[in-house]
Amino acid sequence: MALGQRSVAHYLYGVPMHWMRDWSTPSPLFVAHAVGASLTCADGHVHADFCLADTAAMFGHSPPALAQAIAAQAQRGLGAMLPGEDAPVVGELLSRCFGLPLWQLALSASDANRFCLRWARAVTGRSRVLVFDGCYHGTVDETFVDLVPGDAGAMQAQTRASLLGQSGDLAASTRVVEFNDLPAVEAALADRSVACVLAEPVMTNVGMVLPQSGFLEGLRALCTATGTLLLIDETHTLSSGYGGYARGHGIAADFLVVGKAIAGGVPCAVYGFTAELGERMRTAKEAANAGHSGIGTTLSGNLLGIAALRATLEQLAVPQAYEHMLTLSARLDAGLQGLIAAHRLPWSVSRVGARSELQFCAQPPRNGREARAAMDAELESRIHLFLLNRGVLATPFHNMLLCSPSTREADVELLLGVLDQCLEQLVG
Repeated sequence: MALGQRSVAHYLYGVPMHWMRDWSTPSPLFVAHAVGASLTCADGHVHADFCLADTAAMFGHSPPALAQAIAAQAQRGLGAMLPGEDAPVVGELLSRCFGLPLWQLALSASDANRFCLRWARAVTGRSRVLVFDGCYHGTVDETFVDLVPGDAGAMQAQTRASLLGQSGDLAASTRVVEFNDLPAVEAALADRSVACVLAEPVMTNVGMVLPQSGFLEGLRALCTATGTLLLIDETHTLSSGYGGYARGHGIAADFLVVGKAIAGGVPCAVYGFTAELGERMRTAKEAANAGHSGIGTTLSGNLLGIAALRATLEQLAVPQAYEHMLTLSARLDAGLQGLIAAHRLPWSVSRVGARSELQFCAQPPRNGREARAAMDAELESRIHLFLLNRGVLATPFHNMLLCSPSTREADVELLLGVLDQCLEQLVG
């Protein structure tokens, strides 16, 4: 509370970023330190952390391999607008992990998605983008479009009502359809004006929406048939296993974006692309006038980020780590299902690898509309606060629970035990 009162004089809402106040506490928690899957607040209370910086610390807070790489690179330079000796090694590691030959770096998934959309428009000569209702791809303007009821009752695209400072109608350049609706995708791509479909393979920021059988394969086929590029954002679905969801399920992306956890939580993101697309990108760049392309920032691909990226790919995001994460996540999934049954609640659980979501609906949602309808901000807040007061940290929005290589079985049992107490009181 004292730190909050001191900060309010110098920060909007008293925090470095306004969303840091979105927790269920009257004052934000201030962190003393976070190591592994444990977070200690300024009052000395230790929490089993299932939020893990909303995926950025998916491989644990400050793992030794990452801390050592950062410390070593800090002695050799942080950035020089030139590649370091780690660069070719990182390129090889990215290709080995994700299966795409060519890569570029950014500071965040937001930037990487923005850059990919610029490239897509440049190489296709098309202007439009297609996204799915309820999607979230960082702060990319084109993605803040929702499906809402129109005057005649039909659904129509509209700039998201919560968006601040937007001067133009985003629906003019972005088409939006429901996830898992292939006929709607086909209709949206039919006139061949869409440069790129931007999609998560599993929607994760409006609750969790899993792809139905054949949807992603059908999406890939429709993009190929219409000359539309498919951009897969794996920032959250990196939790699914080594190499990500798309590679694990045989979905060939034209662009692939990964941010947040890809460098262990150090600001860094990557985007990969096929060799054929790389040739088209070179042609577009060489045909353009000299000057700023609107792609890249001064700190993109900096030496510190590349060092962290190498450490993560070599020592953290490895198959052995995923074995532990997925085993514990399966145990958590089974435990959540057991609690739902024991308390006779009309709820469900969705899971993608190490990432689980408790949802307030009897059947997992099939699209963004169903996922939004199942959400209850007040109930989420009360559950999260109950957990927090008993040493368990969940994400401040919806009910995402993530297991890391540092998460212990005892952490999972603590979470399930505390949640059982919470549900007993709520139901009672």
